[in-house]
Amino acid sequence: MREQFPFFKANPDLVYLDSAATSQKPQVVLDALQNYYVNDNANVHRGLYRLAYNTTEAYEGVRAQVAKYLHAKRPEEITFTRSTTDGLNLVASSFGPTVVQPGDEILVSGAEHHSNFIPWQQLAHRTGATFVVAPVKPDGDTDVDQLAKLITNKTKILAVAQVTNVSGGLVDVRPLADKVHANGGYIVVDGAQAVPHMPVDVQAIDADFYSFSGHKVYGPTGIGALYGRYQFFEAMPPIQYGGEMIDEVQDQVSTWAEVPLKFEAGTPNIAGVFGLGAALDFMSQLDLKQMMQAENTLVKSLRAELSTIDGIILYGSDASLSTVSFNLTGVHPHDLATFLDEQDVAVRAGHHCAQPLMARLGIPATARASFGIYNTQADVDKLVAAVRAAGGYFHGTN
Repeated sequence: MREQFPFFKANPDLVYLDSAATSQKPQVVLDALQNYYVNDNANVHRGLYRLAYNTTEAYEGVRAQVAKYLHAKRPEEITFTRSTTDGLNLVASSFGPTVVQPGDEILVSGAEHHSNFIPWQQLAHRTGATFVVAPVKPDGDTDVDQLAKLITNKTKILAVAQVTNVSGGLVDVRPLADKVHANGGYIVVDGAQAVPHMPVDVQAIDADFYSFSGHKVYGPTGIGALYGRYQFFEAMPPIQYGGEMIDEVQDQVSTWAEVPLKFEAGTPNIAGVFGLGAALDFMSQLDLKQMMQAENTLVKSLRAELSTIDGIILYGSDASLSTVSFNLTGVHPHDLATFLDEQDVAVRAGHHCAQPLMARLGIPATARASFGIYNTQADVDKLVAAVRAAGGYFHGTN
């Protein structure tokens, strides 16, 4: 698998363990980007000449591909965005004000990424709703039971990550969706850390909206996709205006294009869409359940080996999906990550855009190792050896 990623040929000694931040790209994705610019470079939805028509057809073909990948009912339920963040903000800015009223509640977990926290916090401020933040488990995982208990007939929106980005906790979304729907509310799912690591079926989990990023699923940066139920997209107003998202423009009034083009103002990231299509083609050739098992084996191995090192604190559980967050007592995570980098081991260190979670855990930050399909047991072994060496270096036992 590693041989399909040119990055590892260019960096043969580097152990890359930061796929939760961004994944490396297989050759087929790089080829798709180059092919567009070399052979198919034309704007979409505009030109009447053959090249522009063919490029538009291929672009819309990727929309249908994303819909199929997520098990949406129709391509029109997919809007291309810049990222997971962009998609979540679109829902909060366009859909949110149409359904949230003063006195309503917007519910999130304390384990959410800022992208699925701040837009709802700000929507609550703008509308006079109450922003409710559910407790988390002591290990940093989303507390699904607490979330469920807090859903009432005041809950207008529940926003939750299917897989959290710090602990890697997998959330069973469907029971939450059932309860919030039964109370007249809606559920918005952050899929950034789920789509790269597991099969996703938006109908099976009964999501109203679902957002993910291309760059975390082995595609390019600057491209993402938002799923939304067609009837919601149809009723939502656009939040950006300009080229392509219009039907007719007059001096004093304008009307909008059909769903989903009314949400895609201006020239889109065409190359990014083709790169995303290539990435999903790449993923579709894999046995995703087998991939989950392989990554979970690495997670369990890493957690088991790290737990033998004095002073290690682990977050999440053995069931974490592809991610292990940890600290070394007495060592700031930034210092630990710098030491590991000197051993050619790349991990993330910081609050991981989850400051509310860090506050609940009583820590400023963690180190985080996150796996992709190119990681192996040898990577685990090298990380553990480097952390063990860091313990000796910082604690003076070497």
